[in-house]
Amino acid sequence: MIKRHIRTPIMHRAVEANGFVFFGGIVADDCTLDMAGQTRQVLEKLEGYLTEAGTDKTRIVSATAYVSDLNLKQGMNEVWTEWFAAEHLPARATLGVGDLGEGALLELVVTAVK
Repeated sequence: MIKRHIRTPIMHRAVEANGFVFFGGIVADDCTLDMAGQTRQVLEKLEGYLTEAGTDKTRIVSATAYVSDLNLKQGMNEVWTEWFAAEHLPARATLGVGDLGEGALLELVVTAVK
């Protein structure tokens, strides 16, 4: 069975299938913030999405971070390691991309289990 959560005009923020919950690209609401600030906002939004889908950050198994400037990655990593307990860090890839639009420095895609 497939369950969809948090509908937007173009997608669902989370789609649940076979015990996995897939979260679409999450960006900060305030793109004037630096990388640390945007990362903090993205993770706060993710926490709400996780709760609505019936899971939590300890159940995240994989993440892909798209960043517009890999030189800013350290700011993301600092917030990332504050938010996750060391024993719950997921597998992660960080990819540099040319443009995330309108000042976005980070877009995060995550998979969790129920």
